Amino acid sequence: MIYSPFRHIGSVFNKHNLIHLTFFLTKRCNASCPFCFYHSDIDSKDREQELSLNEIKKISRSMGNLLWLAFSGGEIFLRKDIVDITKVFYENNKPSIILFPTNGLLPEVIKAEIEKILKHCSRSTIALKLSIEGMEGIHEKIRGKGSFKKTIQTYESLKMLLDEYPNFELGVNTVFCADNQDGMAELIKFVSGLDGIKTHTVSLIRGDVLDDGLKKIDMQLYRKTVDLLASNLKNKQSSIYRFKGAKLKAAQDILQRNIICETVSSNKQQIPCYAGKLNIVLTESGDVYPCESFDMKLGNVRDSGYDIDNIISSEGAKKAINSIQEKGCFCTHECYLMTNILFNPSMYPSLIKEYLQL
Repeated sequence: MIYSPFRHIGSVFNKHNLIHLTFFLTKRCNASCPFCFYHSDIDSKDREQELSLNEIKKISRSMGNLLWLAFSGGEIFLRKDIVDITKVFYENNKPSIILFPTNGLLPEVIKAEIEKILKHCSRSTIALKLSIEGMEGIHEKIRGKGSFKKTIQTYESLKMLLDEYPNFELGVNTVFCADNQDGMAELIKFVSGLDGIKTHTVSLIRGDVLDDGLKKIDMQLYRKTVDLLASNLKNKQSSIYRFKGAKLKAAQDILQRNIICETVSSNKQQIPCYAGKLNIVLTESGDVYPCESFDMKLGNVRDSGYDIDNIISSEGAKKAINSIQEKGCFCTHECYLMTNILFNPSMYPSLIKEYLQL
């Protein structure tokens, strides 16, 4: 029970315990994707500013148990201490699920590091998401020459770990943008045929990206894409994760994508957002935000004694967090919508409806 997601049921009613941390481990990356919203002119100072392992230990000790720990970046496997970082959170915060998104361009490194993590963190679900943006031509237009084969090589090596480690989940994520929106049906069919891939998520492009033209999407094509993903789940043509509660997670994914469509079409908040209450974002340099919009900085851990609670309990932070609901702040961030759905009782009838169709 100590690593169980059911420990957090109380947060359905009490929205004051952090249960979801998104930690941007690094800005460094071995790709330069034009849809990335976490871009910068990387120089030597960026690495120097990264939180050290000792600093991360202090931050981790200031937090309680987590439901969901999502690493992000940059390419997270460029952090040579990623195994040690994961161990720190595993021991101190006992996350039910730890997410590792990666572009898959470091096959040997990724397999070696994730296997070490699997061996040590046996009571958490370890979910790794490979980025595949389209079939080879489309993928390489977006992520660079040779990237498709590298990512598939990583997939081939990782799927060998699935039988040995029952807590390992392997998935694919695709960023829906102008360059790949016409090829989504073909890609979904391809991913469905990859043995061992238990989920395929499609994230709608968002944020301040390098190529703004990629945001000129056709929402009718996005609607067709999410309907196809839902249909494949309901017709058993697509798999779901193996962990307990995975069917509920799949139902939430369907509901979440429908809410995203409604959000974009109406251009307003559809359901309450718990950013800063149940979720926070920590950057590689120690800045803390309620969400990935990065426009409401709450503070920096280096200025607060590495105590997250000190930051979010400050009067300035409380005002920023409360303004999210007061102003009807909205976005299409899938991970935050997950929390907003699962911890909002008013969403349960719709969630149960989708669940019963799976």
